[in-house]
Amino acid sequence: MSDTSEDDNEISFQVKFLGRVEVVRPDGLQILDEAVESLKTPDKYSSEKAAKKSKVYLFLSLSGIDILENKTKFLLYTCPLSTISFCAVMPSSPKVFGFVARHPAADMYHCYLFQSKTFSHVLVSVIGDAFRASKKEESVRGGRDLIVEALRHKNKMLQRENAELRKRLQDRLTV
Repeated sequence: MSDTSEDDNEISFQVKFLGRVEVVRPDGLQILDEAVESLKTPDKYSSEKAAKKSKVYLFLSLSGIDILENKTKFLLYTCPLSTISFCAVMPSSPKVFGFVARHPAADMYHCYLFQSKTFSHVLVSVIGDAFRASKKEESVRGGRDLIVEALRHKNKMLQRENAELRKRLQDRLTV
């Protein structure tokens, strides 16, 4: 585990990136198993599997997960939390964990797989907490928007009433 900052509410972990695999469903432990099996059978046409087993930084914030290459800090992938549908540790291999995210532009899902000697369960828990916190923040933001709209509406009504009362007062003064 690494540093957290109060300003940006971001946490980072250094893990081993095993790969990214297109999957057919958005959730389930079986999807993780199938993704791991897919990585074990090399596909010479897949460029995404060529970068596997490299050390990466996993940056987690309320907006999403960023995966950066360790040495160059090059951004490999970014996944908004709203696109993540599943995250778990592999029961058969407790050092391996992954999450499934919907592709932002296409109707497909990808499973991102990682290995961590000590933090797999912690990472999955933290990702889950961030997901719940982002949902709570979204609903609070949505609630605030409704309150703001209600206050704007009430303000308009009071402005109309005020204008009408001024007109009546002016009519009485001129009579």
